[in-house]
Amino acid sequence: MVVGAGLSGLSAALHLAGAGHRVTLLEREAVPGGRNGVLERDGFRFDTGPVVFTMLGLLEEAFAAVGRSTSDYVSMTLLDPAYHTFFADGSRLLVRPGHERMREEIAAQCGAKDAAAFDQFVAWLKRLNDVEVPHFIDANFSSPLSLLRSPRAAAELLRLGAFGRLGPAVARRFDDERLHRVFSFQAMYAGLAPAQALALYAVITYMDSVEGVWFPDGGMHAVPRAMAAAAEEAGVEVRYHATVERVLRGPSGEVTGVRLTDGEVVRADTAVVTADLPVAYERLLPDLPAPRVARRGKYSPSALVWHLGVKGELPAHLGHHNIHFGEEWDEAFRELLSKGVAMSDPSRFVAVPTVHAPDAAPRGHHTLYVLEPVPNLRVGRLDWSVEGPRLRERMLGFLEREGYPTDIVTEELVTPADWAAQGMAAGTPFALSHVFSQTGPFRPRNVDKRAPGLVFAGSGTTPGVGIPMVLISGKLAARRVEEMR
Repeated sequence: MVVGAGLSGLSAALHLAGAGHRVTLLEREAVPGGRNGVLERDGFRFDTGPVVFTMLGLLEEAFAAVGRSTSDYVSMTLLDPAYHTFFADGSRLLVRPGHERMREEIAAQCGAKDAAAFDQFVAWLKRLNDVEVPHFIDANFSSPLSLLRSPRAAAELLRLGAFGRLGPAVARRFDDERLHRVFSFQAMYAGLAPAQALALYAVITYMDSVEGVWFPDGGMHAVPRAMAAAAEEAGVEVRYHATVERVLRGPSGEVTGVRLTDGEVVRADTAVVTADLPVAYERLLPDLPAPRVARRGKYSPSALVWHLGVKGELPAHLGHHNIHFGEEWDEAFRELLSKGVAMSDPSRFVAVPTVHAPDAAPRGHHTLYVLEPVPNLRVGRLDWSVEGPRLRERMLGFLEREGYPTDIVTEELVTPADWAAQGMAAGTPFALSHVFSQTGPFRPRNVDKRAPGLVFAGSGTTPGVGIPMVLISGKLAARRVEEMR
Protein backbone atom coordinates (compact mmCIF):
# COMPACT_ATOMS: atom_id res chain seq x y z
CA MET A 1 0.00 0.00 0.00
CA VAL A 2 1.16 3.53 -0.80
CA VAL A 3 -0.38 6.54 0.97
CA GLY A 4 -0.27 9.63 -1.23
CA ALA A 5 -0.09 10.00 -5.01
CA GLY A 6 2.56 12.71 -5.09
CA LEU A 7 5.72 12.15 -7.09
CA SER A 8 7.36 10.05 -4.37
CA GLY A 9 4.28 7.87 -3.95
CA LEU A 10 3.86 7.40 -7.67
CA SER A 11 7.54 6.52 -8.00
CA ALA A 12 7.22 3.98 -5.19
CA ALA A 13 4.09 2.49 -6.76
CA LEU A 14 5.75 2.06 -10.15
CA HIS A 15 8.88 0.47 -8.69
CA LEU A 16 6.82 -1.83 -6.47
CA ALA A 17 4.52 -2.86 -9.30
CA GLY A 18 7.56 -3.55 -11.46
CA ALA A 19 8.93 -5.81 -8.73
CA GLY A 20 5.75 -7.88 -8.76
CA HIS A 21 3.92 -6.45 -5.74
CA ARG A 22 0.18 -5.97 -5.54
CA VAL A 23 -0.14 -2.24 -4.87
CA THR A 24 -3.02 -0.05 -3.71
CA LEU A 25 -2.40 3.70 -3.94
CA LEU A 26 -4.58 5.92 -1.74
CA GLU A 27 -4.88 9.63 -2.52
CA ARG A 28 -7.04 12.14 -0.65
CA GLU A 29 -7.51 14.48 -3.63
CA ALA A 30 -9.46 13.90 -6.84
CA VAL A 31 -6.29 13.87 -8.94
CA PRO A 32 -2.69 12.66 -8.55
CA GLY A 33 0.21 14.99 -7.88
CA GLY A 34 0.27 15.91 -4.20
CA ARG A 35 2.37 19.08 -3.97
CA ASN A 36 2.70 18.86 -7.76
CA GLY A 37 -0.94 19.88 -8.05
CA VAL A 38 -3.08 21.90 -10.42
CA LEU A 39 -5.54 24.78 -10.00
CA GLU A 40 -8.06 25.68 -12.70
CA ARG A 41 -9.87 28.99 -12.43
CA ASP A 42 -11.48 31.52 -14.76
CA GLY A 43 -10.08 29.85 -17.88
CA PHE A 44 -6.52 29.59 -16.49
CA ARG A 45 -4.60 26.50 -15.42
CA PHE A 46 -1.90 26.84 -12.76
CA ASP A 47 0.72 24.35 -11.61
CA THR A 48 0.66 24.78 -7.85
CA GLY A 49 3.86 22.91 -6.97
CA PRO A 50 7.37 22.71 -8.39
CA VAL A 51 7.85 24.35 -11.77
CA VAL A 52 11.49 23.40 -12.50
CA PHE A 53 12.00 19.82 -13.74
CA THR A 54 15.53 18.40 -13.86
CA MET A 55 17.21 14.98 -14.18
CA LEU A 56 14.77 13.47 -16.67
CA GLY A 57 16.57 10.13 -16.39
CA LEU A 58 15.11 9.58 -12.92
CA LEU A 59 11.59 9.84 -14.30
CA GLU A 60 12.58 7.45 -17.06
CA GLU A 61 13.71 4.95 -14.41
CA ALA A 62 10.27 5.00 -12.79
CA PHE A 63 8.51 4.26 -16.08
CA ALA A 64 11.11 1.65 -17.01
CA ALA A 65 10.28 -0.23 -13.81
CA VAL A 66 6.98 -1.26 -15.45
CA GLY A 67 8.44 -1.67 -18.92
CA ARG A 68 7.37 1.70 -20.25
CA SER A 69 8.99 4.99 -21.25
CA THR A 70 8.30 8.61 -20.34
CA SER A 71 7.60 9.34 -24.01
CA ASP A 72 4.75 6.80 -23.97
CA TYR A 73 2.79 9.20 -21.78
CA VAL A 74 4.18 12.74 -21.92
CA SER A 75 6.46 14.82 -24.15
CA MET A 76 9.28 16.73 -22.46
CA THR A 77 10.97 19.82 -23.91
CA LEU A 78 14.50 20.88 -22.95
CA LEU A 79 14.34 24.61 -22.23
CA ASP A 80 16.97 26.78 -23.86
CA PRO A 81 17.59 29.04 -22.08
CA ALA A 82 16.81 27.26 -18.83
CA TYR A 83 16.70 30.62 -17.07
CA HIS A 84 16.83 34.30 -17.86
CA THR A 85 18.70 35.92 -14.98
CA PHE A 86 18.59 39.64 -14.17
CA PHE A 87 20.80 41.68 -11.85
CA ALA A 88 20.47 44.90 -9.87
CA ASP A 89 22.93 46.72 -12.17
CA GLY A 90 20.62 46.16 -15.13
CA SER A 91 22.67 43.39 -16.74
CA ARG A 92 21.44 39.91 -17.55
CA LEU A 93 22.74 36.43 -18.32
CA LEU A 94 21.16 33.40 -19.91
CA VAL A 95 21.61 30.02 -18.24
CA ARG A 96 21.79 27.60 -21.15
CA PRO A 97 21.75 23.80 -21.01
CA GLY A 98 24.89 21.83 -21.71
CA HIS A 99 28.55 22.63 -21.38
CA GLU A 100 29.23 24.23 -24.74
CA ARG A 101 26.21 26.50 -24.91
CA MET A 102 26.76 27.85 -21.39
CA ARG A 103 30.45 28.29 -22.07
CA GLU A 104 29.61 30.45 -25.10
CA GLU A 105 27.29 32.61 -22.98
CA ILE A 106 29.94 33.08 -20.30
CA ALA A 107 32.60 33.93 -22.88
CA ALA A 108 30.33 36.55 -24.47
CA GLN A 109 29.11 38.13 -21.24
CA CYS A 110 31.87 37.54 -18.68
CA GLY A 111 35.06 37.03 -20.66
CA ALA A 112 37.50 34.32 -21.73
CA LYS A 113 38.96 33.76 -18.26
CA ASP A 114 35.62 32.83 -16.71
CA ALA A 115 34.75 30.73 -19.76
CA ALA A 116 37.92 28.70 -19.21
CA ALA A 117 37.11 28.47 -15.49
CA PHE A 118 33.72 27.06 -16.43
CA ASP A 119 35.42 24.09 -18.10
CA GLN A 120 37.08 23.17 -14.83
CA PHE A 121 33.92 23.92 -12.88
CA VAL A 122 31.87 21.50 -14.99
CA ALA A 123 34.49 18.79 -14.58
CA TRP A 124 34.32 19.30 -10.80
CA LEU A 125 30.52 19.24 -10.78
CA LYS A 126 30.40 16.08 -12.86
CA ARG A 127 32.85 14.31 -10.59
CA LEU A 128 30.84 15.34 -7.52
CA ASN A 129 27.68 14.05 -9.16
CA ASP A 130 29.25 10.76 -10.21
CA VAL A 131 30.48 10.09 -6.66
CA GLU A 132 27.52 11.42 -4.67
CA VAL A 133 24.54 10.01 -6.52
CA PRO A 134 25.26 6.27 -6.37
CA HIS A 135 26.90 6.27 -2.94
CA PHE A 136 25.14 8.94 -0.90
CA ILE A 137 21.90 9.96 -2.67
CA ASP A 138 20.54 6.86 -4.37
CA ALA A 139 21.18 4.78 -1.24
CA ASN A 140 19.38 3.73 1.91
CA PHE A 141 21.11 4.30 5.23
CA SER A 142 20.51 2.23 8.35
CA SER A 143 22.74 4.35 10.61
CA PRO A 144 25.59 6.90 10.38
CA LEU A 145 27.94 3.90 10.23
CA SER A 146 26.55 3.25 6.75
CA LEU A 147 28.86 6.03 5.57
CA LEU A 148 31.75 3.62 6.09
CA ARG A 149 30.49 1.21 3.47
CA SER A 150 31.91 3.49 0.75
CA PRO A 151 35.23 4.71 2.18
CA ARG A 152 36.72 5.38 -1.25
CA ALA A 153 33.76 7.53 -2.24
CA ALA A 154 33.92 9.44 1.04
CA ALA A 155 37.65 10.01 0.55
CA GLU A 156 37.01 11.24 -2.99
CA LEU A 157 34.39 13.72 -1.77
CA LEU A 158 36.89 14.97 0.79
CA ARG A 159 39.51 15.39 -1.94
CA LEU A 160 37.01 17.29 -4.09
CA GLY A 161 36.30 19.74 -1.27
CA ALA A 162 32.69 18.66 -0.92
CA PHE A 163 32.66 19.43 2.80
CA GLY A 164 33.74 23.03 2.32
CA ARG A 165 31.21 25.80 1.67
CA LEU A 166 29.40 26.18 -1.64
CA GLY A 167 29.49 29.97 -1.91
CA PRO A 168 33.26 30.29 -1.51
CA ALA A 169 33.83 27.22 -3.73
CA VAL A 170 32.03 28.98 -6.56
CA ALA A 171 33.47 32.43 -5.84
CA ARG A 172 37.10 31.34 -6.03
CA ARG A 173 36.52 29.84 -9.47
CA PHE A 174 34.94 32.87 -11.20
CA ASP A 175 35.77 36.57 -11.29
CA ASP A 176 32.32 37.76 -12.40
CA GLU A 177 30.14 38.08 -9.31
CA ARG A 178 27.03 37.38 -11.34
CA LEU A 179 28.26 33.83 -11.87
CA HIS A 180 28.68 33.45 -8.11
CA ARG A 181 24.92 33.85 -7.79
CA VAL A 182 23.94 31.90 -10.90
CA PHE A 183 25.88 28.83 -9.75
CA SER A 184 25.07 28.94 -6.03
CA PHE A 185 21.44 30.06 -5.69
CA GLN A 186 20.48 26.37 -5.96
CA ALA A 187 21.47 26.01 -2.29
CA MET A 188 18.08 27.53 -1.55
CA TYR A 189 16.51 24.29 -2.83
CA ALA A 190 18.27 22.60 0.10
CA GLY A 191 17.03 25.26 2.52
CA LEU A 192 20.40 26.95 3.01
CA ALA A 193 22.19 30.16 2.17
CA PRO A 194 25.01 29.58 -0.35
CA ALA A 195 27.57 30.81 2.18
CA GLN A 196 26.40 28.13 4.63
CA ALA A 197 25.65 25.20 2.33
CA LEU A 198 28.20 22.45 1.94
CA ALA A 199 29.89 22.35 -1.43
CA LEU A 200 28.50 18.85 -1.94
CA TYR A 201 25.21 20.58 -2.79
CA ALA A 202 26.85 21.78 -5.97
CA VAL A 203 25.37 18.54 -7.28
CA ILE A 204 22.07 20.48 -7.48
CA THR A 205 23.83 23.05 -9.66
CA TYR A 206 24.95 20.19 -11.90
CA MET A 207 21.41 18.86 -12.19
CA ASP A 208 20.00 22.32 -12.81
CA SER A 209 22.56 24.26 -14.84
CA VAL A 210 24.45 21.56 -16.75
CA GLU A 211 22.02 18.68 -17.29
CA GLY A 212 19.28 21.19 -18.07
CA VAL A 213 15.68 22.06 -17.22
CA TRP A 214 12.72 20.34 -18.87
CA PHE A 215 9.08 21.24 -19.33
CA PRO A 216 6.28 18.73 -19.88
CA ASP A 217 3.80 19.23 -22.70
CA GLY A 218 0.64 20.32 -20.91
CA GLY A 219 2.39 21.68 -17.84
CA MET A 220 4.04 20.23 -14.77
CA HIS A 221 0.91 18.38 -13.65
CA ALA A 222 1.20 16.25 -16.79
CA VAL A 223 4.00 14.32 -15.05
CA PRO A 224 1.98 12.90 -12.12
CA ARG A 225 -0.94 12.26 -14.46
CA ALA A 226 1.37 10.26 -16.71
CA MET A 227 2.86 8.33 -13.80
CA ALA A 228 -0.61 7.50 -12.45
CA ALA A 229 -1.72 6.26 -15.88
CA ALA A 230 1.34 4.02 -16.16
CA ALA A 231 0.77 2.71 -12.63
CA GLU A 232 -2.84 1.80 -13.35
CA GLU A 233 -1.86 0.07 -16.58
CA ALA A 234 0.71 -1.92 -14.55
CA GLY A 235 -2.03 -3.15 -12.21
CA VAL A 236 -1.84 -0.59 -9.38
CA GLU A 237 -5.24 0.11 -7.83
CA VAL A 238 -5.42 3.90 -7.54
CA ARG A 239 -8.14 5.22 -5.26
CA TYR A 240 -8.90 8.94 -5.14
CA HIS A 241 -10.91 10.75 -2.45
CA ALA A 242 -9.40 8.25 0.00
CA THR A 243 -8.08 10.16 2.99
CA VAL A 244 -6.05 8.11 5.47
CA GLU A 245 -6.80 8.92 9.10
CA ARG A 246 -4.56 6.40 10.87
CA VAL A 247 -1.94 3.77 10.14
CA LEU A 248 -3.07 0.63 11.96
CA ARG A 249 -0.62 -1.59 13.81
CA GLY A 250 -0.77 -4.99 15.45
CA PRO A 251 0.23 -6.14 18.95
CA SER A 252 3.96 -6.11 18.09
CA GLY A 253 3.76 -2.73 16.39
CA GLU A 254 3.63 -4.21 12.87
CA VAL A 255 1.61 -2.48 10.15
CA THR A 256 -1.76 -4.13 9.49
CA GLY A 257 -3.34 -1.50 7.24
CA VAL A 258 -4.88 1.95 7.42
CA ARG A 259 -8.20 3.45 8.44
CA LEU A 260 -9.78 6.07 6.18
CA THR A 261 -11.70 9.09 7.43
CA ASP A 262 -14.97 7.43 6.41
CA GLY A 263 -14.18 4.51 8.71
CA GLU A 264 -13.16 2.00 6.03
CA VAL A 265 -10.19 -0.20 6.94
CA VAL A 266 -7.81 -1.15 4.12
CA ARG A 267 -5.61 -4.09 5.05
CA ALA A 268 -1.95 -4.32 4.08
CA ASP A 269 1.25 -5.69 5.61
CA THR A 270 3.35 -2.76 4.40
CA ALA A 271 2.54 0.93 4.04
CA VAL A 272 4.64 3.51 2.19
CA VAL A 273 3.60 6.83 3.74
CA THR A 274 4.43 9.99 1.79
CA ALA A 275 2.93 12.68 4.01
CA ASP A 276 5.44 15.25 5.30
CA LEU A 277 7.26 13.09 7.81
CA PRO A 278 6.71 15.08 11.04
CA VAL A 279 3.04 15.48 10.12
CA ALA A 280 2.79 11.76 9.29
CA TYR A 281 3.88 10.87 12.82
CA GLU A 282 1.63 13.47 14.38
CA ARG A 283 -1.56 12.64 12.49
CA LEU A 284 -1.25 9.07 11.23
CA LEU A 285 0.92 7.56 14.00
CA PRO A 286 -0.01 9.53 17.14
CA ASP A 287 1.05 6.68 19.44
CA LEU A 288 4.56 6.59 17.97
CA PRO A 289 6.87 9.48 18.95
CA ALA A 290 8.60 11.02 15.94
CA PRO A 291 12.40 10.88 15.69
CA ARG A 292 14.12 13.76 17.43
CA VAL A 293 15.27 15.40 14.19
CA ALA A 294 11.67 15.46 12.95
CA ARG A 295 10.48 17.05 16.20
CA ARG A 296 13.27 19.55 16.75
CA GLY A 297 14.96 19.79 13.38
CA LYS A 298 15.80 22.88 11.41
CA TYR A 299 13.39 23.63 8.59
CA SER A 300 13.97 25.23 5.22
CA PRO A 301 12.66 28.71 4.53
CA SER A 302 9.16 28.89 3.14
CA ALA A 303 7.90 30.68 0.06
CA LEU A 304 5.25 33.18 -0.78
CA VAL A 305 3.83 31.99 -4.11
CA TRP A 306 1.54 34.19 -6.17
CA HIS A 307 -0.39 32.62 -9.06
CA LEU A 308 -1.63 35.18 -11.53
CA GLY A 309 -3.78 35.01 -14.62
CA VAL A 310 -3.05 38.21 -16.54
CA LYS A 311 -4.06 39.88 -19.79
CA GLY A 312 -1.28 41.15 -22.04
CA GLU A 313 1.81 40.12 -23.95
CA LEU A 314 5.16 39.12 -22.50
CA PRO A 315 8.10 41.39 -23.44
CA ALA A 316 10.80 39.71 -25.54
CA HIS A 317 13.49 40.01 -22.86
CA LEU A 318 11.55 37.75 -20.47
CA GLY A 319 11.26 33.99 -20.78
CA HIS A 320 9.74 30.87 -19.28
CA HIS A 321 11.91 30.88 -16.12
CA ASN A 322 13.21 34.20 -14.82
CA ILE A 323 15.38 34.92 -11.78
CA HIS A 324 15.65 38.51 -10.59
CA PHE A 325 18.57 38.84 -8.18
CA GLY A 326 18.42 41.61 -5.59
CA GLU A 327 21.43 43.76 -4.87
CA GLU A 328 21.75 42.35 -1.36
CA TRP A 329 22.84 38.75 -0.98
CA ASP A 330 24.37 37.73 2.36
CA GLU A 331 22.30 40.23 4.37
CA ALA A 332 19.11 39.12 2.61
CA PHE A 333 19.78 35.55 3.70
CA ARG A 334 20.46 36.69 7.27
CA GLU A 335 17.07 38.40 7.34
CA LEU A 336 15.39 35.28 6.01
CA LEU A 337 17.16 32.58 8.00
CA SER A 338 18.20 34.25 11.26
CA LYS A 339 16.01 37.28 11.81
CA GLY A 340 12.81 35.64 10.59
CA VAL A 341 11.61 38.64 8.60
CA ALA A 342 10.82 39.23 4.96
CA MET A 343 13.89 40.09 2.88
CA SER A 344 14.18 43.85 2.46
CA ASP A 345 15.87 43.34 -0.93
CA PRO A 346 14.67 39.93 -2.11
CA SER A 347 15.66 37.85 -5.09
CA ARG A 348 12.58 36.48 -6.85
CA PHE A 349 11.72 33.73 -9.28
CA VAL A 350 9.04 34.22 -11.93
CA ALA A 351 7.82 31.43 -14.19
CA VAL A 352 5.64 32.10 -17.21
CA PRO A 353 4.47 28.58 -18.12
CA THR A 354 2.32 29.85 -20.99
CA VAL A 355 5.50 30.49 -22.99
CA HIS A 356 5.47 26.73 -23.67
CA ALA A 357 1.90 25.88 -22.58
CA PRO A 358 -0.30 28.51 -24.27
CA ASP A 359 -3.40 26.40 -23.60
CA ALA A 360 -3.04 27.21 -19.88
CA ALA A 361 -4.58 30.65 -20.48
CA PRO A 362 -7.06 32.28 -22.86
CA ARG A 363 -5.63 33.82 -26.04
CA GLY A 364 -3.80 37.06 -25.31
CA HIS A 365 -3.25 36.09 -21.66
CA HIS A 366 -0.51 34.48 -19.57
CA THR A 367 -0.11 32.66 -16.28
CA LEU A 368 2.57 33.91 -13.89
CA TYR A 369 4.09 32.02 -10.95
CA VAL A 370 5.90 34.45 -8.66
CA LEU A 371 7.97 33.06 -5.78
CA GLU A 372 9.64 35.04 -3.02
CA PRO A 373 11.50 33.23 -0.20
CA VAL A 374 10.05 34.04 3.22
CA PRO A 375 10.64 32.72 6.76
CA ASN A 376 8.98 29.49 7.82
CA LEU A 377 6.56 29.52 10.74
CA ARG A 378 9.16 28.37 13.27
CA VAL A 379 11.69 31.10 12.52
CA GLY A 380 9.31 33.90 11.65
CA ARG A 381 6.58 35.32 13.86
CA LEU A 382 4.72 37.08 11.09
CA ASP A 383 0.97 37.56 10.87
CA TRP A 384 0.37 36.31 7.34
CA SER A 385 -3.12 37.80 7.21
CA VAL A 386 -1.30 41.15 7.26
CA GLU A 387 2.11 40.29 5.77
CA GLY A 388 0.67 38.38 2.80
CA PRO A 389 -1.28 41.35 1.35
CA ARG A 390 1.64 43.71 2.08
CA LEU A 391 4.12 41.55 0.19
CA ARG A 392 1.57 41.03 -2.60
CA GLU A 393 1.54 44.78 -3.20
CA ARG A 394 5.33 44.88 -3.15
CA MET A 395 5.49 42.03 -5.67
CA LEU A 396 2.98 43.80 -7.90
CA GLY A 397 5.25 46.84 -8.01
CA PHE A 398 8.19 44.59 -8.85
CA LEU A 399 6.30 42.95 -11.73
CA GLU A 400 5.34 46.34 -13.13
CA ARG A 401 8.92 47.61 -12.99
CA GLU A 402 10.25 44.50 -14.73
CA GLY A 403 7.73 44.74 -17.57
CA TYR A 404 5.48 41.77 -16.83
CA PRO A 405 1.82 42.09 -17.83
CA THR A 406 -0.14 43.02 -14.70
CA ASP A 407 -3.74 43.36 -15.88
CA ILE A 408 -4.92 40.74 -13.36
CA VAL A 409 -7.89 38.56 -14.27
CA THR A 410 -7.56 36.00 -11.48
CA GLU A 411 -5.09 35.25 -8.69
CA GLU A 412 -4.20 33.03 -5.74
CA LEU A 413 -1.70 33.98 -3.04
CA VAL A 414 -0.18 31.10 -1.05
CA THR A 415 1.50 31.94 2.29
CA PRO A 416 3.30 29.82 4.90
CA ALA A 417 0.02 29.63 6.80
CA ASP A 418 -1.56 28.03 3.72
CA TRP A 419 1.30 25.53 3.35
CA ALA A 420 0.79 24.55 7.01
CA ALA A 421 -2.94 24.08 6.41
CA GLN A 422 -2.04 21.70 3.58
CA GLY A 423 -0.09 19.51 6.01
CA MET A 424 3.46 20.85 5.66
CA ALA A 425 5.48 21.13 8.86
CA ALA A 426 6.64 24.64 9.82
CA GLY A 427 4.60 26.04 6.93
CA THR A 428 7.23 25.24 4.32
CA PRO A 429 6.90 23.12 1.17
CA PHE A 430 10.66 22.48 1.33
CA ALA A 431 10.68 20.29 4.47
CA LEU A 432 13.69 19.84 6.76
CA SER A 433 16.72 21.78 5.57
CA HIS A 434 19.91 20.04 4.47
CA VAL A 435 22.29 21.14 7.17
CA PHE A 436 24.90 18.42 7.67
CA SER A 437 23.14 17.04 10.75
CA GLN A 438 20.01 16.43 8.62
CA THR A 439 21.69 14.98 5.54
CA GLY A 440 22.32 11.42 4.39
CA PRO A 441 22.32 9.01 7.35
CA PHE A 442 21.44 11.89 9.70
CA ARG A 443 18.16 12.66 7.92
CA PRO A 444 15.06 10.91 9.30
CA ARG A 445 15.26 7.37 7.96
CA ASN A 446 12.63 5.92 5.70
CA VAL A 447 11.94 3.01 8.06
CA ASP A 448 11.12 2.85 11.75
CA LYS A 449 12.10 -0.40 13.47
CA ARG A 450 9.34 0.16 16.03
CA ALA A 451 6.77 -0.34 13.26
CA PRO A 452 7.69 -3.26 10.98
CA GLY A 453 6.18 -2.76 7.54
CA LEU A 454 6.21 1.04 7.79
CA VAL A 455 8.21 2.88 5.12
CA PHE A 456 8.41 6.61 4.41
CA ALA A 457 8.96 8.47 1.16
CA GLY A 458 9.00 12.15 0.24
CA SER A 459 11.06 15.24 0.92
CA GLY A 460 11.15 14.81 4.71
CA THR A 461 13.15 11.59 4.54
CA THR A 462 15.96 10.11 2.41
CA PRO A 463 17.41 11.64 0.28
CA GLY A 464 15.68 15.03 0.51
CA VAL A 465 13.98 17.93 -1.25
CA GLY A 466 13.26 18.51 -4.93
CA ILE A 467 11.79 16.54 -7.83
CA PRO A 468 14.90 14.42 -8.44
CA MET A 469 15.19 13.59 -4.75
CA VAL A 470 11.57 12.59 -4.23
CA LEU A 471 11.63 10.39 -7.34
CA ILE A 472 14.67 8.66 -5.82
CA SER A 473 12.87 8.59 -2.47
CA GLY A 474 10.07 6.50 -3.95
CA LYS A 475 12.57 4.10 -5.45
CA LEU A 476 14.41 3.77 -2.13
CA ALA A 477 11.11 3.11 -0.35
CA ALA A 478 10.38 0.31 -2.83
CA ARG A 479 13.80 -1.18 -2.05
CA ARG A 480 12.93 -1.16 1.65
CA VAL A 481 9.75 -3.08 0.92
CA GLU A 482 11.74 -5.58 -1.11
CA GLU A 483 14.05 -6.09 1.89
CA MET A 484 11.02 -7.01 3.99
CA ARG A 485 10.08 -9.97 1.80
